[in-house]
Amino acid sequence: MALQYCYMKFLLLFVPIALVLEYVVHAPAPWVFVAAIISIVPLAEWIRRATEQLAATVGSAIGGLLNVSFGNAAELIIALFVLTGGHASVVKAQITGAIIGNSLLGLGLAIVAGTWGRAHLTFSRERAGQLGSMLMLSMIALMIPALFDFTERSHVGAVETAQLDEQLSLGVSVVLIAVYIANLVYTLVTHRDVFASAAEEETQEAAHWSARKSVGVLIAATAVTALQAELVSSSLEGTASGLGLTPFFLGITVLAVVGNAAEYISAVYFARRNRMGLVMSITVGSTIQIALLVAPLLVIVSYLIGKPMDLVFANPLELMAIAGVAFTVNAIAHDGDTTWFEGVLLLAVYLLLGIAFFYVR
Repeated sequence: MALQYCYMKFLLLFVPIALVLEYVVHAPAPWVFVAAIISIVPLAEWIRRATEQLAATVGSAIGGLLNVSFGNAAELIIALFVLTGGHASVVKAQITGAIIGNSLLGLGLAIVAGTWGRAHLTFSRERAGQLGSMLMLSMIALMIPALFDFTERSHVGAVETAQLDEQLSLGVSVVLIAVYIANLVYTLVTHRDVFASAAEEETQEAAHWSARKSVGVLIAATAVTALQAELVSSSLEGTASGLGLTPFFLGITVLAVVGNAAEYISAVYFARRNRMGLVMSITVGSTIQIALLVAPLLVIVSYLIGKPMDLVFANPLELMAIAGVAFTVNAIAHDGDTTWFEGVLLLAVYLLLGIAFFYVR
């Protein structure tokens, strides 16, 4: 991991570069967008590292809660600023992109890297089964609002349906957050012994930071991430126009991947060390957190800030992508064994979806 940290320290140079481009040089939007996006990658890694060090200090139960709570901090911060800018459709595209990115791109890269020079990798079928079940529930929950919108729009009209969509989305969000809390109780309290091995593996990799240093790094990295996310949001439309792309495509690819880049790097690192169980927890677990916590939180917060967003993924391609993730991951994970070709299949599905999203207008 030492080489990874060197790269991350180098990428931190893009934090001041983005600020200079925006406030001193007044550079075109694409330049600011690219610099700010690159700077978020190392910041997300520092948030992850600080969380791990703090988790190792406070104990496994609270540490597990910290890890799952801050696991998608960068993703959430970016989405909040984009949402504040009035780009609800881009935020929903970012949610979709994070779901398919974590489970297809992140997991696929990890499997290919991990099986290089090996015949196969193995992992706990019990843990994979629990993650697969949660993933199926998450996908079904995210599809319900869109199916409701489709069936009701022909009966009560667009205006009333939009109001019903908002009410349904709030209800679904509350249920999903409740399920997420129940999952925390299940994995960290009532069945803690069942999932202890993955937590112990992660703790063994932790460096020894003091609690004060961990909290300081966590607060600083989060604050700077928020600053860079504001630059990303303000330059989003100008970048899309300048590059001939749609804000939707930038949301579903660039914003989603950048918010989770640190997790992809960690997944590849642990896969190379034949720790596929931890890789599944990182990639599929992050997907579940996006669906059960991040997306519902964004819906609730959107009403508090006066920028209401529902959970209706109106584009059928998004729904197909979300459903496809659940079926694809379950097909890969059901036997507790994986090979390089299965990793290639995951990457191929992600690439096909990316090509399709490129042409969405």
